[in-house]
Amino acid sequence: MKLLTVGYGGRKPDELVALLRAADIRTLVDVRLRPDKASMGVFALSKNSQKGIQGLLANAGIQYVSFVEMGNMFYGRPDWVQRYRHLIERAGDLLMERLSEVQGPACLMCAEKHATECHRSILGDYLKKQGHDVEHLE
Repeated sequence: MKLLTVGYGGRKPDELVALLRAADIRTLVDVRLRPDKASMGVFALSKNSQKGIQGLLANAGIQYVSFVEMGNMFYGRPDWVQRYRHLIERAGDLLMERLSEVQGPACLMCAEKHATECHRSILGDYLKKQGHDVEHLE
Protein backbone atom coordinates (compact mmCIF):
# COMPACT_ATOMS: atom_id res chain seq x y z
CA MET A 1 0.00 0.00 0.00
CA LYS A 2 1.20 3.50 -0.78
CA LEU A 3 0.93 5.88 2.16
CA LEU A 4 1.69 9.56 2.35
CA THR A 5 2.10 11.76 5.40
CA VAL A 6 1.41 15.45 5.89
CA GLY A 7 1.50 18.07 8.61
CA TYR A 8 -0.98 20.92 8.65
CA GLY A 9 1.18 23.28 10.73
CA GLY A 10 1.65 26.64 9.04
CA ARG A 11 -0.83 25.78 6.29
CA LYS A 12 -4.17 27.31 5.50
CA PRO A 13 -7.06 24.84 5.24
CA ASP A 14 -7.32 25.25 1.47
CA GLU A 15 -3.56 24.57 1.12
CA LEU A 16 -3.91 21.26 2.96
CA VAL A 17 -6.89 20.26 0.83
CA ALA A 18 -5.01 21.19 -2.37
CA LEU A 19 -2.03 19.03 -1.32
CA LEU A 20 -4.30 16.08 -0.58
CA ARG A 21 -6.21 16.46 -3.84
CA ALA A 22 -3.01 16.76 -5.88
CA ALA A 23 -1.87 13.46 -4.37
CA ASP A 24 -5.28 11.81 -5.07
CA ILE A 25 -5.80 11.05 -1.37
CA ARG A 26 -9.00 9.19 -0.68
CA THR A 27 -8.67 8.88 3.12
CA LEU A 28 -6.91 11.08 5.65
CA VAL A 29 -5.77 9.19 8.75
CA ASP A 30 -5.39 11.54 11.71
CA VAL A 31 -2.54 10.24 13.91
CA ARG A 32 -2.75 12.95 16.58
CA LEU A 33 -3.16 11.83 20.17
CA ARG A 34 -5.66 14.65 20.86
CA PRO A 35 -7.34 15.60 17.58
CA ASP A 36 -9.96 17.57 19.50
CA LYS A 37 -7.32 19.98 20.82
CA ALA A 38 -5.94 21.53 17.60
CA SER A 39 -4.84 25.12 18.05
CA MET A 40 -6.65 26.12 14.85
CA GLY A 41 -10.28 25.07 15.17
CA VAL A 42 -10.69 24.12 11.54
CA PHE A 43 -8.15 21.30 12.08
CA ALA A 44 -9.80 20.06 15.28
CA LEU A 45 -11.96 16.97 15.48
CA SER A 46 -15.46 18.31 16.07
CA LYS A 47 -18.47 16.71 17.69
CA ASN A 48 -20.38 17.95 14.63
CA SER A 49 -19.19 16.09 11.52
CA GLN A 50 -20.01 19.14 9.37
CA LYS A 51 -17.43 21.24 11.20
CA GLY A 52 -13.73 21.02 11.96
CA ILE A 53 -11.41 18.71 10.08
CA GLN A 54 -14.21 16.30 9.17
CA GLY A 55 -16.26 19.04 7.49
CA LEU A 56 -13.25 20.47 5.67
CA LEU A 57 -12.37 17.07 4.23
CA ALA A 58 -15.95 15.99 3.52
CA ASN A 59 -16.43 19.11 1.40
CA ALA A 60 -13.37 18.01 -0.60
CA GLY A 61 -14.62 14.42 -1.00
CA ILE A 62 -11.94 12.99 1.31
CA GLN A 63 -12.77 10.48 4.05
CA TYR A 64 -11.53 11.16 7.58
CA VAL A 65 -10.58 8.66 10.28
CA SER A 66 -8.85 9.24 13.60
CA PHE A 67 -6.41 6.64 14.92
CA VAL A 68 -5.43 8.10 18.30
CA GLU A 69 -3.60 4.87 19.13
CA MET A 70 -0.91 6.00 16.67
CA GLY A 71 -0.51 9.37 18.45
CA ASN A 72 2.68 10.46 20.18
CA MET A 73 2.10 10.21 23.92
CA PHE A 74 5.70 11.22 24.57
CA TYR A 75 5.59 14.57 22.74
CA GLY A 76 7.18 17.34 24.77
CA ARG A 77 9.69 15.07 26.49
CA PRO A 78 13.31 15.61 25.50
CA ASP A 79 13.65 11.92 24.61
CA TRP A 80 10.33 11.56 22.78
CA VAL A 81 11.98 10.23 19.59
CA GLN A 82 13.66 7.33 21.38
CA ARG A 83 10.56 6.55 23.45
CA TYR A 84 8.16 6.63 20.51
CA ARG A 85 10.52 4.59 18.33
CA HIS A 86 10.77 1.99 21.12
CA LEU A 87 6.97 1.85 21.39
CA ILE A 88 6.57 1.32 17.65
CA GLU A 89 9.28 -1.35 17.58
CA ARG A 90 7.44 -3.21 20.35
CA ALA A 91 3.78 -2.68 19.44
CA GLY A 92 3.75 -1.32 15.88
CA ASP A 93 1.74 -4.18 14.41
CA LEU A 94 -0.97 -3.76 17.01
CA LEU A 95 -1.02 0.06 16.86
CA MET A 96 -1.23 0.11 13.06
CA GLU A 97 -3.62 -2.79 12.66
CA ARG A 98 -6.55 -0.63 11.51
CA LEU A 99 -4.56 0.83 8.59
CA SER A 100 -5.42 -2.30 6.61
CA GLU A 101 -9.09 -1.23 6.73
CA VAL A 102 -8.44 2.20 5.20
CA GLN A 103 -9.32 2.90 1.59
CA GLY A 104 -6.26 4.17 -0.22
CA PRO A 105 -4.57 6.17 -1.34
CA ALA A 106 -4.26 7.29 2.28
CA CYS A 107 -2.35 10.01 4.08
CA LEU A 108 -1.30 10.11 7.74
CA MET A 109 -1.74 13.60 9.22
CA CYS A 110 -0.35 15.33 12.29
CA ALA A 111 0.31 18.93 13.24
CA GLU A 112 4.03 19.39 12.56
CA LYS A 113 4.63 20.64 9.03
CA HIS A 114 7.92 18.79 8.54
CA ALA A 115 8.01 15.02 9.01
CA THR A 116 11.53 15.23 10.47
CA GLU A 117 10.05 17.05 13.48
CA CYS A 118 7.13 14.69 13.91
CA HIS A 119 6.38 11.12 14.91
CA ARG A 120 5.13 10.61 11.34
CA SER A 121 8.76 10.03 10.36
CA ILE A 122 8.98 7.14 12.83
CA LEU A 123 5.66 5.73 11.61
CA GLY A 124 6.91 6.07 8.03
CA ASP A 125 10.16 4.24 8.81
CA TYR A 126 8.25 1.39 10.43
CA LEU A 127 5.77 1.13 7.57
CA LYS A 128 8.59 1.08 5.01
CA LYS A 129 10.10 -1.88 6.86
CA GLN A 130 6.70 -3.57 6.56
CA GLY A 131 6.82 -3.17 2.78
CA HIS A 132 4.75 -0.03 2.31
CA ASP A 133 5.73 2.78 -0.02
CA VAL A 134 5.79 5.93 2.16
CA GLU A 135 6.22 9.52 1.02
CA HIS A 136 6.17 12.67 3.15
CA LEU A 137 4.36 15.65 1.62
CA GLU A 138 6.27 18.81 2.49
